[in-house]
Amino acid sequence: MSTGVHDPLLASALYLGDGSTELLFVGCDVLIVSNATASRARRRIEAFTGVPASHIVVSATHTHSGPKTANSLGQEADPVVPMADEAYLQKLEDGIVEAGSRAWRERVPAEAGFAVADGRGVGTNRHDPDGPCDLRVPLLMVRALDDMRPLGLMLTVCMHPTVLHEDSTLISADFPGFARQDLQRSFPGCPVIYHMGPSGNQSPRHVTRANTFEEAGRLGEILGSAVRSALENVRFTSSVPLVCLTAEVALSARTFPSSAEAATALAASHARLEALRQAGAPRAEVRTAECDWFGAEKTLVLARAAESGGVQEALAVILPAKIQVIGIGPCTYVAWPGEMFVEFGLEVARHRPGTHVISLANGTLHGYLVTQEAVERGSYEAGNALLASPASGELLVRATRELLDLLP
Repeated sequence: MSTGVHDPLLASALYLGDGSTELLFVGCDVLIVSNATASRARRRIEAFTGVPASHIVVSATHTHSGPKTANSLGQEADPVVPMADEAYLQKLEDGIVEAGSRAWRERVPAEAGFAVADGRGVGTNRHDPDGPCDLRVPLLMVRALDDMRPLGLMLTVCMHPTVLHEDSTLISADFPGFARQDLQRSFPGCPVIYHMGPSGNQSPRHVTRANTFEEAGRLGEILGSAVRSALENVRFTSSVPLVCLTAEVALSARTFPSSAEAATALAASHARLEALRQAGAPRAEVRTAECDWFGAEKTLVLARAAESGGVQEALAVILPAKIQVIGIGPCTYVAWPGEMFVEFGLEVARHRPGTHVISLANGTLHGYLVTQEAVERGSYEAGNALLASPASGELLVRATRELLDLLP
């Protein structure tokens, strides 16, 4: 339970229009934005602005140090985590609507610049520091034509914002919030819209010295410095054509073990964690085993839900998965709901270079989309997955590639 607020959580928005197509991006400093909250907020913004709900992206930065914002099947049996507070959910929804509506209301003639920053130093693949990762940080800077003042800076980072762990009881946006503060010292008054890219297996685990606010600040400044360096020689243009394509994808639940089998696996994972603790294993290795134990707990909950019919009820809330493919001048963004391993985003980028995926967009998938390797290993993320993997990630990639092929 939180005991106070260290730094504020924000909803930050950017509006773009080229005379025929309109887009809105809203990045929120919360763990997730539920499908229901995102859907209501997008419809309300459309009613106020006229921007089609299908052209609005509402994403979560994924800070683990904010209030709970959705009730997920995997957490129903958790004795520590409470149900989401309805009053806070309304505050979140209203904040999203206000941020998006204000960005549209204050629109002015503008020009845009594009760059890609180097995200090295903020994290790695959390299972293998030398494993697959995507440290490209796409940047979109928009400034007013009349006085060149910055109107918005949008960035997407493929990294879990988990410098702070569950022993930290102060509300915080983690290192993305510190990066925003750092950047706003260079660009006063400029909203910084932060999205998390595919980061299911990415984290600061192997680069942090401690799980403290000082470390979150250090990583935020590393990211802020990289962004400033990339923006130094950006060329701006007022000719930025926009396009938005959408699709829906039907996904299916994974095959769950019996609850008895899941209980046996949970006991084995806890025994492994305790053995590592007793042996004085390295901090990162202990944390990985700890997370695997969390995943085994979730698998047991999900196995029981599969036996009771709860899984089908959960699927009805989150499916079909909605995809957006958005062209902004020379840059292409893909918006996916849920958390997925970085390999799926890299596959999309290989299909169309210059494409970047925004994850946790417009909803959640109640768990991760993981690779076959993670399934076989029985990692935390595989244990905390509601949907079939790797098939679900592959379906998202396939549908996205089809949309990308329709772009000019």
